[in-house]
Amino acid sequence: MIGQAASALYVGIVRHLRTRPRAHKLAYRVFWMLLDLDEVDTLAGRLRWFSRNRFNLYAFRDADYGDRSGAPLRPQIEALLRQAGLEPDGGPLRLLTMPRILGYAFNPLSTWFCHRRDGELMAIVYEVHNTFGETHSYVAPAAGEARMVAQEAEKRFHVSPFMGLDMHYRFHVVPPGETMSVSIDGSDASGRLIAATMSGKRRDISDSTLLGLLASHPLLTLKVTLAIHWHALRLVLKRIPFFPHPAPVEPNVTLGREAPAAPSAAIGSSPT
Repeated sequence: MIGQAASALYVGIVRHLRTRPRAHKLAYRVFWMLLDLDEVDTLAGRLRWFSRNRFNLYAFRDADYGDRSGAPLRPQIEALLRQAGLEPDGGPLRLLTMPRILGYAFNPLSTWFCHRRDGELMAIVYEVHNTFGETHSYVAPAAGEARMVAQEAEKRFHVSPFMGLDMHYRFHVVPPGETMSVSIDGSDASGRLIAATMSGKRRDISDSTLLGLLASHPLLTLKVTLAIHWHALRLVLKRIPFFPHPAPVEPNVTLGREAPAAPSAAIGSSPT
């Protein structure tokens, strides 16, 4: 990307499929920002409708990520990489996330793409947020030359009261380029239980594009929260088994690993 900013917008769709004990699916249009940590201040300086750590139509707030203390994010993410046995060399850290919109944000999943100085992808950090105000990170190495990254990890974080912890995740990721996708299959002892895919097409970040997305995706981050609770109600009505909230897991990081490449079972992985 010589001469081109790494930061961008990705406009697309999120799809979820639950297979058991009764099928349930959802799909909604969303967009994300891919933010290179080294470019955030430059973006905030040139864009009228985007700011860092202050209110605007769109905003990036450091305290929404990592340990939520507002402490610098690069040392926090690099510490996670070292826990996974990886040694960062100061290469780009790029975060795929939904920004704050009119002061509100909720991201079920924010994904960190961690690169070496030569641009090769070295690891992915999946930062998961639940509706109980808790976070957990899954960290896994990545083969930088692969067009699709395949990883896996054991589930150790309570996300939904309709799924237990005795599950295994497989991640299939097309790193951000002209398109991107992150697919997660969750399986238990009986086989695949859920498939989730987020996918999108790249757009450059500009004030006009941001205003257009505000019109086409009004109150996006609030709608995500409302959709989570609406579908939770539907699962209750379908009499899906309920799992009480377990005690928080410490430490709040799980180490994953590379997995054999295989097509993801998630549906609808192409961006729309």
